Amino acid sequence: MCLMAFTNDTGDLSPHQLADWLLTPLGAYLLKQETAYFETAIADIFGFHALQIGLPAHDFLSGSRITAKHMLDLEEPAHLFADPAYLPFAENSLDLVILPHVLEFTDNPHPILREAYRVLRPEGQVVLSGFNPVSLWGVKRYFGREQTQPWNGDFVGLYRMKDWLSLLGFEVIGGKLDCYVPPCASEKWLARCRFFEAAGDRWWPIAGGVYFLQAVKRMAGLRLITPAWQQRSKRKKAFATVARKEPRAHGSSAPEPAENHRAMVP
Repeated sequence: MCLMAFTNDTGDLSPHQLADWLLTPLGAYLLKQETAYFETAIADIFGFHALQIGLPAHDFLSGSRITAKHMLDLEEPAHLFADPAYLPFAENSLDLVILPHVLEFTDNPHPILREAYRVLRPEGQVVLSGFNPVSLWGVKRYFGREQTQPWNGDFVGLYRMKDWLSLLGFEVIGGKLDCYVPPCASEKWLARCRFFEAAGDRWWPIAGGVYFLQAVKRMAGLRLITPAWQQRSKRKKAFATVARKEPRAHGSSAPEPAENHRAMVP
């Protein structure tokens, strides 16, 4: 694997703004939901190298069994300083890439997704989270007056995000909508609105404030090689033809037929 670190001051990420917002009551509520999802989603993903892009103050790779974990961002406390549109990794070198709210806060999210596809090995996975514009959180963004993160981000719709992944060659294999509670700033009101979680998941599941997607990198023409014992099948019983003479009648002097009758015996 080719690995290096460099700094690009022209990046669009603003890690400290969103990280500071996650310390608020509403941000802490979101962080708890996201941490729980990421831990569950990546628990059974195996490999050698995993990468988290953005929000380096929060380790969403803690639930991964992959040993080599990399944290990339433009500023500390990331381990690698790099522009996510130009990842310092070789092609087909990573097994897992996590994008927690990266695509909403960049002017051009497509290069970041293309880079994630490039560095992932075939059958590698990307797990991302995004704010849902078709939700109460999206309503607050469109009609609110706040100009700070996350309300100044470009919320990307769930189906639009799926289309982007599909066009690149990813296959979506999982996902979830979460955070149905109205985006209240007060912890007191958040507690009062907790009943929205169960009601929203049942009655308006598409209106969760946040969505998660899990996708696998597919490459045409590749075939996954499975262990030989999975391909071994039971041998079918073979049949062979053997010659068998037809018994003569007693006292008959007729010559024996030119061709023997053949019978199928196991």
